[in-house]
Amino acid sequence: MPREPHIPLLASAEARAELADAVLAAADAPAAARLTLSWMGRHAGVERTVCLLTHDEEKRLVGVAGDGVASARVAALSLDLGDGDNPLVMALGGGEPVLFGRGRARGRARAAPDTPLDDETFWSIPLRRPEMSPQEPALGLLLLGGLDEEEPNADVRWAATILSARLLCARYGQARGAERKLMRERGLLYGILDAVTDPILLTDGEGRMLIANSHAEALFTAPQEASEGLRRAVTLNNMLFSASLFTAAEQGTGRRELLLVDPRAGEDLLFELISTTLDDRRTGADVVSVLRNVNDLRRATEEIEENYRRLRMAEAEVRAERDRLDLILDSVADPILVTDTHGNIVRMNPPAERLFTAPGGSTDEAERRVRSNDAVFTSSVTNLFAGQALRWRGELELTDPRTGTSLPFEALAGKVVSKHGADTAVVTILHDRSEAEEKARLYEQVMRHSLELKERVREATAELVSQNEVLQRQKLALEQASHLKSQFLANMSHELRTPLNAILGYTHLLLQGISGPLAPRQHEKLQRVDSNARHLLSIINDLLDIARIEAGKMPVHSERFALGDLVDEVLSEMEPVIARTRLKVTAEVPRALPQVRSDRQKVKQVLMNLLSNALKFTPEGFVRVQAAHDVPSDALAISVADTGIGISADQQRTIFEDFHQADDSFTRQYGGTGLGLSICRRLAHTLGGRISLVSSPGVGSTFTLHVPRRLKARRR
Repeated sequence: MPREPHIPLLASAEARAELADAVLAAADAPAAARLTLSWMGRHAGVERTVCLLTHDEEKRLVGVAGDGVASARVAALSLDLGDGDNPLVMALGGGEPVLFGRGRARGRARAAPDTPLDDETFWSIPLRRPEMSPQEPALGLLLLGGLDEEEPNADVRWAATILSARLLCARYGQARGAERKLMRERGLLYGILDAVTDPILLTDGEGRMLIANSHAEALFTAPQEASEGLRRAVTLNNMLFSASLFTAAEQGTGRRELLLVDPRAGEDLLFELISTTLDDRRTGADVVSVLRNVNDLRRATEEIEENYRRLRMAEAEVRAERDRLDLILDSVADPILVTDTHGNIVRMNPPAERLFTAPGGSTDEAERRVRSNDAVFTSSVTNLFAGQALRWRGELELTDPRTGTSLPFEALAGKVVSKHGADTAVVTILHDRSEAEEKARLYEQVMRHSLELKERVREATAELVSQNEVLQRQKLALEQASHLKSQFLANMSHELRTPLNAILGYTHLLLQGISGPLAPRQHEKLQRVDSNARHLLSIINDLLDIARIEAGKMPVHSERFALGDLVDEVLSEMEPVIARTRLKVTAEVPRALPQVRSDRQKVKQVLMNLLSNALKFTPEGFVRVQAAHDVPSDALAISVADTGIGISADQQRTIFEDFHQADDSFTRQYGGTGLGLSICRRLAHTLGGRISLVSSPGVGSTFTLHVPRRLKARRR
């Protein structure tokens, strides 16, 4: 390539020699490209370079090396050599460097394609040698960035020439290696074909022979010194072979018989022609043909097949007869015997052998029983031969030779008649009737017991009907008593609350000094009256709530409210009670809890009752109120945990019943009526929820109210 006079040389002779030695010693083309790019960065002043090489098999231009750019982007660069519109593919056909640029760098530069050099102006140098044809595309491209519009210097061009020479040597080496491999494979193919005893040929679409093994050449080729007769036989074989191939191509079949002549012996040879069509892009449609000599093989095969067929038929008939006989005699649980025309037993199955043969070492009594069985059976078979009937059914009484037990049998005998109508044998099946007789006896017992059971069931049913009537009357009486109890409690509660409210009102007026000042002892007595009256009022209210709930008249008012506000309100109202204790009372209610749509007053009543119990039954420690949202069930859980006296497992089973407390003894130290938890449980059920309890004596208790976040409509 011509060198520009004004372009300075940057690399020394030693540096060039170093590059030439390294490139020639490189293991492969990508390694040589990497060495060249690294050398140009050090000695030619090129900061960013990319090398692309052509891949003949895949018909693509791919990135193999880069210097100053990301290796991943270089490896991802792959262009189709058939894309004639791509500027880099077009640059492969030129012989001079091409400048590519974008934006303000366009000037005299061509539009730059997408490369790892991004928007940078770069030069593209084709990698080709002078000895290469101008029509032959370059071996690859060198993309040089960081030169602006300055043409590549002589060192860069020299390095490209060295890399091109190395690539061309690698290309020639690959071609020579492929040629040697092809020759080895061709020799191996001819060796394999000659090792096959059948003639094998490869012909083109016009019937010309392209490849043939030695056996095919003996049939279809003649040497120069061959006789006239041999030449004529070979010509005839070629004509017959070509005609057979033409017929097979028209009929679309790959197998047919072909009659040829042995050129040397003059004998007729019958072959089976197996032909397969191959599509070759260079020569068109070729045909592979295999000729199998079927002269002796055909005759031998036909004889073997016929003999084998007869043998198989005979074996099948014998096997079928034997299988049928074995199936009849051995697979049936009943005794089966085959007798000849004289009444002699010729075959029997194992169950029959136990009746008509004496085992080795048996006693005289056992042999006598066997002879007796044989006489009884022979007599019945003789009667069948004496008559004209083909079937006979009767009953036989035989004896077990081993135990002497009498065995009743039902005998079913039939004659075996030949195709000429002569009697040949009798087949007899003996069916043991012992089981049938036992079943009949058991059936009678079952029927008798069934009648007795029916009578007992009838009597028990009548008694149950009578007891149900008594229970129904008792149920009605209990329901009436419960209704009267609830009505009485409701009426008495109303009757008691009216004077009690009056007592509370007048006591409040006296305590306020409306009627004049009170002495200290009078003020103390009135405070006790007020406290006991309020306690009595709470008991009456509890009784009234129970009566309403049992009567189904407890009203439910649904509204939306925040659970955190409700807990704060309860703690505020209970502040005086909390102040009188030595307990640490805390509340853990997340502010992110969703709002509840339920009866706020009833939730508050349950929470106050649980908190009051915790304060009352906890001498020391803490009381903690917690709330949480169970997302899967969309329910809220409000728990009150304490470190109080706890509740035993036996007491937990009755703690929610009316008038029950954790301490039911006469000497209990905690007051109360035992109605609070009962009302809480009923109120929770009214709200569609429940109350759970976890407690251990001496450790504490945790009561949890579970209520749905949305109160469901109550059925009326």
